[in-house]
Amino acid sequence: MGGTFTDVVLMGPGGSIKVKKVSSTPGRYEEAIVEGVGEILREAGVSAGEVQEVCHSTTAATNAVLERKGAKAGLLTTRGFRDVLELRRLRVPTLYDLHYTPPEPLVPRYLRLEVEERVTAQGEVLTPLDEGSLRDALAVLLREGVESVAVCLLNSYINPVHERAIGDYIRQNHPNLFVSLSCDIVSGIREYERTSTAVANAYLMPIMNTYLNSLRKKLTGIGIKAPISVMQSSGGMMTSNMAGQAPVFSLESGPVAGVSGALHLSKKMGLPDLLCFDMGGTTTKAAVIEKGEPHKASEYEIGAPISRGSRLIKGGGYLLMVRAIDVAEVGAGGGSIISLDSAGSFHVGPRSAGAQPGPIAYDRGGVDPTTSDANALLGYLNPEYLLGGALKMNLEKAARIFEERIAKPLGLPLLEAAYGVHTVANAAMARAMRAVTTERGRDVRSFTMVAFGGSGPVHAAGLARLLGVRRVIVPASPGLFSSLGLLAANPEYEFVRGLMMRTSPVNGRSLEQSFKELEASAVGILQQEGYAPRDLAFSRYADLHYAGQVHELTVPVPSTGEMKDLEEVFGEEHLRTYGYRADKEAMEITNIRVMGRQTRSPASQTDLTAIGPSLYSGRVHRASRKAYFGRDVGLVEVPVVSRGSLTSGATKGPMIIEEYDTTIVAPPGCSARRDGAWNVILEWEE
Repeated sequence: MGGTFTDVVLMGPGGSIKVKKVSSTPGRYEEAIVEGVGEILREAGVSAGEVQEVCHSTTAATNAVLERKGAKAGLLTTRGFRDVLELRRLRVPTLYDLHYTPPEPLVPRYLRLEVEERVTAQGEVLTPLDEGSLRDALAVLLREGVESVAVCLLNSYINPVHERAIGDYIRQNHPNLFVSLSCDIVSGIREYERTSTAVANAYLMPIMNTYLNSLRKKLTGIGIKAPISVMQSSGGMMTSNMAGQAPVFSLESGPVAGVSGALHLSKKMGLPDLLCFDMGGTTTKAAVIEKGEPHKASEYEIGAPISRGSRLIKGGGYLLMVRAIDVAEVGAGGGSIISLDSAGSFHVGPRSAGAQPGPIAYDRGGVDPTTSDANALLGYLNPEYLLGGALKMNLEKAARIFEERIAKPLGLPLLEAAYGVHTVANAAMARAMRAVTTERGRDVRSFTMVAFGGSGPVHAAGLARLLGVRRVIVPASPGLFSSLGLLAANPEYEFVRGLMMRTSPVNGRSLEQSFKELEASAVGILQQEGYAPRDLAFSRYADLHYAGQVHELTVPVPSTGEMKDLEEVFGEEHLRTYGYRADKEAMEITNIRVMGRQTRSPASQTDLTAIGPSLYSGRVHRASRKAYFGRDVGLVEVPVVSRGSLTSGATKGPMIIEEYDTTIVAPPGCSARRDGAWNVILEWEE
């Protein structure tokens, strides 16, 4: 479910695929989902009762934070620590702004209350929990009408006995209150980060539960009684019950769904290093898959106006200590509004026309020029064929307003101004691509780009040339690729425990024991969600840093279990990320992590390399139209073909490949071909 379109994919037995794209319904997102699901079932001749599972990625939680429309929440913490949430860290996104004001805390000070208790850094109970102070604090919160309570006590990551006691007390005496315990959400070291994450979870719990219950009710209303799975920020699926209890884990579920699909392609096609480029109607997302695994960040910010996963710029949003696929996001999409500043330069985004009213050319009341309007004027988009002809464009209106608002003020011909918008949009998106490569010490030119999203294939070739990337893969059904990614993802759950220790051989046995205890705890939790222990497999990770450093890097724990091997893995990652390693320095482990995955037969998942025939067979067409490719090339007649018209032999551009859900543009100097899995491969000659 995106800000502009809602994408629905129906997978039948044997991997047959049906796709549907409908306009989103902001504020009533469930309506578009049910509309799209109902339409695709009718078109496929499938009864609602035959549906076995509904996989969903949603922006409901993200929007609640961005728009500050979450629940009224309170915070209970150790006496003397009520202001940790507001003091934050000494991080600001604007280095020289002495008057920078961080966003208001999700829980105001009058709803942040203290209880009498204290646990030492070694986990010993110094001051027992005073139940009287707990009762008094809860009485105040209830009087203020809070719906949800976050609990984050000092050093609870090492000994959660008092947090658990508070949680039990609230559930027994105030069953209508939602409660979020930091030891259940993220049991890792760092006081502010744990508090911020627990508070965000409490802020979202009532909203997410209301949303999921509404979605369940509406789906049941059309006859679907199958379980609902929700995409997590880490790229795995979780049950809707867990999504309701820990909504903070699904905040980035929309952007990472496409990365999940790209990860599937990476493994199937033997391409371990991929750069994911997802351009929708509102934003552009970028992520990296390296050596067959997506980059993940141990923390990220929600609500920041900049790249959310940036290690270099912090303080602009709400910090979450949640491990998530490292996605950089910029406000540049097909619906991004073009504006002129006082100096006469134009900017693309971050404001978006969204689904309502949308770009001018969609003729739904939009009056602001957008990137999609520019692409339509350039001849890249077919005004009669978008969404298979369901969305016809009004080019005359778009040209008139674009001329008045953009071209004339710039003193440029209409097509040249539109091409300038297309070029500036590419430059804005290149920022996101470099944020997940160059900023992480990776050479962007060493990756193959995978382009998807409704607008991604229009810009992919030009963006690749700007970055120095030679090859672009456009997978089958790229405009709905994020929905396909949901069907290719596995259930996956991460569990964290704080553990401060040096990487000396003496501590090897203690580390192994801690991992076994964490895995046993994970099995118990997953059993409650209906997973059989025999169907679970665990991967181990550790957060390490050199002694004296403040921040960690997360690395996989070698199968040998030897500390020297773990040190080597960390040293190599530190070298890749920061450009140096210090082998003579002592290393410390701060947290351990286990990733639980359900072992599932590949036959029960979508094979994204095998869906081409059911989507494209028999769809061959050829036509032509004029398209503009800048001053050097000008306005030229360009062949317009279907994916089925392509062969394994490279055809030189310029060329436009039209599909139901997107348009692929191969500019002059770029060739296009189709491989055996029905992917379109774009390659630059230079």
